[in-house]
Amino acid sequence: MYFLFMGTRPIIHWYFFGLILAGLNFGYLSAQSASKQRIVSLGGSVTETIFALGSGPKVVAVDISSLYPTAVHSLPQVGYFRTLSAEGVLSLNPDLILASEGSGPPTTIEQLRNSGVEFISIPDGFGPDVALQKIRMISSILNLTEEGKKLENQVKEQLERVERLRKLVQTPPRVAFIWGNGNTGVRLAGSATGADLMLELAGAINAAASLTGYQPMSAEAVIVAEPEFYIIPESTVTGIGGIDELMKLPGIGDTPAGLNSRIIVVDLLAFIGFGPRVGEALLNLMSHLHPEITNDEIFN
Repeated sequence: MYFLFMGTRPIIHWYFFGLILAGLNFGYLSAQSASKQRIVSLGGSVTETIFALGSGPKVVAVDISSLYPTAVHSLPQVGYFRTLSAEGVLSLNPDLILASEGSGPPTTIEQLRNSGVEFISIPDGFGPDVALQKIRMISSILNLTEEGKKLENQVKEQLERVERLRKLVQTPPRVAFIWGNGNTGVRLAGSATGADLMLELAGAINAAASLTGYQPMSAEAVIVAEPEFYIIPESTVTGIGGIDELMKLPGIGDTPAGLNSRIIVVDLLAFIGFGPRVGEALLNLMSHLHPEITNDEIFN
């Protein structure tokens, strides 16, 4: 069988330095941005945060990584946030563009910054602190201070529960995170990835931690890793052709996870997007990984 749910390591210093610099402009930005009525949102966790703050009705277009909430499915798309066209974005007549750090290419971003439309880059990265900072920054930009505090406190409470529950873990399970599709191939998440951090936070061991980054999956690598669970995004399951096709991949069925059909299907954006659902994603994951912790302890 498999489970489906939709739903702390220090952060490098230059990241926080950038946030401090960005914070100096919050008052100025919020005064200008609060009245904006046509937002183009670029980046899945940026879009999710805007909607979680209640400003979804102001969003007129998103990029293709913006998959949550379901309301975004009816909005125009402007491509992938890393490979944008300035003309495509500006054709939606936005008065505010909120873009995840890393949006590109650089020539397009320069065009957008020089277009006369307010363009603000939202810092990105790994970790719960990143999710909280996005909430603070976006709520400040949109002058939604109270909504921001409420959402931030909600996520903080979930993360505090995760930390308490992690102390109850008796034997951390070995877990492999698999990501990819039928076109680009399937990869294992090694160290220095968002998936690696999420496993650590959930009280698990990354079975592929000897690798760095996302590496092509081989039968040997999977078998040597000896995972007790597989975690796989729903989009990857679809791309491969379903769970049955996943089990046909070399090595997948020859591990404790494969032999016992321990496969956890997750929402990719919730799991490694480090947006406002990060706490929820961790609690859901812990409910499947740790039989010694009851659901009442996790969710009540």
